[in-house]
Amino acid sequence: MLTVIGEGLVDVVQRSSGVQAHVGGSPLNVAVGLARLDHPVQFLGRYGRDAYGEALAAHLKSSSVLLPLAPDDLPTSVATALVDDAGAATYTFDLAWQLPGVAARLPFLLQGTTLLHTGSIATMLAPGAAEVLAAVERCHPSATISFDPNCRPSISPDVDYARGQAEKFVALADVVKASDEDLEWLYPGTDPLDSARRWLALGGSEGPAMVVVTRGGEGPWGINAAGVAEFAAPRVVVADTVGAGDTFMAALLSAVVDLGLDGAQNRKALRELAVDNLRDLLAHASRAAAVTVSRAGANPPTRAELAQLELGEAAPATTEGQP
Repeated sequence: MLTVIGEGLVDVVQRSSGVQAHVGGSPLNVAVGLARLDHPVQFLGRYGRDAYGEALAAHLKSSSVLLPLAPDDLPTSVATALVDDAGAATYTFDLAWQLPGVAARLPFLLQGTTLLHTGSIATMLAPGAAEVLAAVERCHPSATISFDPNCRPSISPDVDYARGQAEKFVALADVVKASDEDLEWLYPGTDPLDSARRWLALGGSEGPAMVVVTRGGEGPWGINAAGVAEFAAPRVVVADTVGAGDTFMAALLSAVVDLGLDGAQNRKALRELAVDNLRDLLAHASRAAAVTVSRAGANPPTRAELAQLELGEAAPATTEGQP
């Protein structure tokens, strides 16, 4: 079982032409991405007994994500974007992040978990951030841990606090993914590669096996004990970039699981991954993200869609008229 713990929310986009609402939240998107790649996954996050909460639960269940937590009495978290006629957006947030009563249930909820993912608002916003850290600490002796800071300066503007929180989770993580913008905000004036090397060293022998950095259309790079790998992003017509990073994260973790490297018993093997294998992980995740950006919204690919894309790339080139 794969477990994702973190926030789910509803994005409400207000334009002069009307209002649209869709389910989002970085951890929630990762859970959906993993489920569409045919992994059994549960999502541990709160939502309210309201229309938005019903939409959130329905969205998860439609992708076969297990949802063991019932709704609570707080309103479902909402991110509102006011978009002017020039396309500029102003954001406001109404967030409630806590996991009431979950601490006592963690032994049961995390039973059988071989990989635990978290990140974003869930690891930064009190009081829930402390509960998430406790879940990671409990799961670390038995499961692979993954973390994506997915920084939100408008929600956690204190960079010193955010840096400290991020480093707590990095030190406990096996797979870390961040954007170049995340690293530039957390460590201003520092080369992202130097920041990644710093993260790779956190936690010693129990720290990250790899740190992967995404750069939008420039493609990702990653670093592990064996060296540095890069992959050029596939060229696609971009509809929007909503959920691209979360799809990348989900596909990266999916590839780790497909290699049989999830679970704490495989921590050493994951740390000893060759550079060529690291590049293969980057390629797989990049292709999944390319599917997402080619269509509107956070709409990650299924395993069949991703396999078809990879098969097409692997097929030999042909010339018209050849058999």
